[in-house]
Amino acid sequence: MSTGPGGDTTTVAGTATTDPQVGVVGDGTTTRSRATSRWRRLRVPLAIVAALVVIGLLAALPEPRRSALPLAPDNPQPGGARAVAQILGRHGVDVHLVRRFDDVLAADAPGVTVLVVGDRDLGDAQLDALPGLRSDLVLLEAPWAAEAVAGITSAWSGSTAGPRTAQCSDEDALAAGEIVSSGSLAAPPDATVCFPAVEGLPDEGTYVVTEADGRRVAALAGSDLLTNEHLATAGNAALALRVLGRTPELVWYIPSLDDPYGGPGSDEAALTSTMPPWVGPLAWQLLLVVVVAGVWRGRRLGPLVTEHLPVVVRAGEATRGRGRLYRRARAHGHAGAALRAAAATRCAARLGLPRAAAAPEVVTAIAHATGRREDAVEALLYGPPPADDRGLALLARDLDDLESEVHRP
Repeated sequence: MSTGPGGDTTTVAGTATTDPQVGVVGDGTTTRSRATSRWRRLRVPLAIVAALVVIGLLAALPEPRRSALPLAPDNPQPGGARAVAQILGRHGVDVHLVRRFDDVLAADAPGVTVLVVGDRDLGDAQLDALPGLRSDLVLLEAPWAAEAVAGITSAWSGSTAGPRTAQCSDEDALAAGEIVSSGSLAAPPDATVCFPAVEGLPDEGTYVVTEADGRRVAALAGSDLLTNEHLATAGNAALALRVLGRTPELVWYIPSLDDPYGGPGSDEAALTSTMPPWVGPLAWQLLLVVVVAGVWRGRRLGPLVTEHLPVVVRAGEATRGRGRLYRRARAHGHAGAALRAAAATRCAARLGLPRAAAAPEVVTAIAHATGRREDAVEALLYGPPPADDRGLALLARDLDDLESEVHRP
């Protein structure tokens, strides 16, 4: 056996080697073995928590700058509108994509243009609120909204796509010259209609502009002229850029079916409008964490096990202990209630009454058996609680007398 420079004790003849750095404890385990056992026990919950944290962080990150939403300003696909949005941005127009009507109301102001892309997902509350906006409106393939705001209705004649010339006095339409688009709108008497179909009526066209409540309202029958695929066709780009770029701020509103807006008095809309979009997924993830933690801890607790008491406590001792507790707490009311309940139960059993017998039945039976008045029996069994030790002692004596009369043969 030799002792090394670090204090290690080594036995050469095949005996155990003791290293003080291992840290042997009284139960025979070491620090390393305890750490290994703890890691094996906690690695699964830690992995679940780490995965949920990563998912929560990913949900909290900003949304990607590209999407597959049709006619969205961040969609680079042929059916998207990223090209026109980028050109507007280069010319100093701030383009904001919104999916909730509360965001539209927050940005509503003179000098702002609101583009409404389609109205299939618009509810009655949004349609009723659109005429009250102060911003200039551009209604793209939104006939219901156009009719609600400016009385512009859909027209079915000449709805096929094809080259159309301006044939009106609007500056934006004249700058575009000719566009290729589909659909037609019927203009009210005080509106300007442009780009009529070849076979269509003179008061029907794919582009209608008018004034409503002091703001400019422009309606486009077809949405294809804004898409990346058809923006460079004829004068589509010129018309789109001039109509959408009249103000330095453009709110690009694409309605959504899950928009909680329910009108000015909607509490749900007021609550959810102040929440970021990742609050919902994060709340579900937190709920999942709670459920997983509950299952994990519940399994660790295991089933219930019945154990025998190490000491047998006699009934008399338990009764005296309970009485001392009542006395120490000065719980005269609880003690009196216990005495009355026990006396009433014993008397009812003596008189052959069922356990479910009501208080009036017990009072009547006891009064008939003892010859006492019913009001006196009722006051004794169900009267006010005692207020002090003297009252409690008097109540116990009276109950004992009542029981002796009931049990008297």
